[in-house]
Amino acid sequence: MKISTLPLPLTALCLLCALSLLGQNHSAAITVAKDGSGDYTSIQEAIQSAKAYPYEVITIYIKKGIYTEKVHIPAWNPSIHLIGESRDSTIIRFGDYFGGINKGRNSTFMTATLQIDASDITCRHLTIDNSAGPVGQAIALYISGDRCLVEDCKILGYQDTFFATGENTRALVRNCFISGTTDFIFGDATTVFMNCQIHCLSDSYITAASTNRGQPYGLVFKDCEVTAAPGVHHVLLGRTWRRHAKTVWLNTVLGDFIAPAGWDNWRDSTNNKSAFYAEYNSSGKGANPKGRVPWAHQLSTTQAAAFNLGNIFNAGLPPGSTNAWRP
Repeated sequence: MKISTLPLPLTALCLLCALSLLGQNHSAAITVAKDGSGDYTSIQEAIQSAKAYPYEVITIYIKKGIYTEKVHIPAWNPSIHLIGESRDSTIIRFGDYFGGINKGRNSTFMTATLQIDASDITCRHLTIDNSAGPVGQAIALYISGDRCLVEDCKILGYQDTFFATGENTRALVRNCFISGTTDFIFGDATTVFMNCQIHCLSDSYITAASTNRGQPYGLVFKDCEVTAAPGVHHVLLGRTWRRHAKTVWLNTVLGDFIAPAGWDNWRDSTNNKSAFYAEYNSSGKGANPKGRVPWAHQLSTTQAAAFNLGNIFNAGLPPGSTNAWRP
């Protein structure tokens, strides 16, 4: 039997080409390390090496260290898991802010330290920090991809720390610490915060929802605790960035710095009829159902039961829908 009919030099060339193609295979497990012990020293470089639209999850392990870079996961890189070695010691940090970007009235949305535009992204054991300080709008984490899970992370900033956007965007933020000053959790996406600590750094507003008209759910907080820095005395749970804003707090522990009124209509009384702001079973010194603005809601047990993950993330989807999400 003939081994090859090709001349030896051509056979060798074909072998080299085959080895080259093998070398182009994209790994499903990538390690990032500041000290050079991984595949990359930069998180963004690791993302750029990932296969577009993969059939499998691509896990990027990030060793301890401070990674001073803006990180972007574009739409063509879904199914990436960013897994840090330690929430307190694996830090993504950058300091862009509105005035520093200075690209017009929408500069806020260009400031994110970590921007996720892809779907099916998971972030675990990370600190995501916008280090600009109290200088105006400065996003730490921006999510526009669907079915994103953020778990055991610290999300740090001042004004506009966390932003999730998109009429069909669903995100779950679980067991996280989020800090900020004004409107530091905002956007129009359907976002659930479970077992999170929400930490207020100034007298201001926690949320600014911009929920789309007809969207069943907006920002939902379940089993969270709201804390504050020393000297903070007057915080409201939210204000209506857009007229159909929806924000609901369920089983939340509220400190005494929460203002009795609870909510603000952004100086527009027409928002009182179109927005949906509600609480259920709030506790702590800041729980004051009788003192809340008259247009806010206190949910019954039956009404609160509807705010489960299955309903929130799959409202309006037919049974068996391939777009269903049950994280």
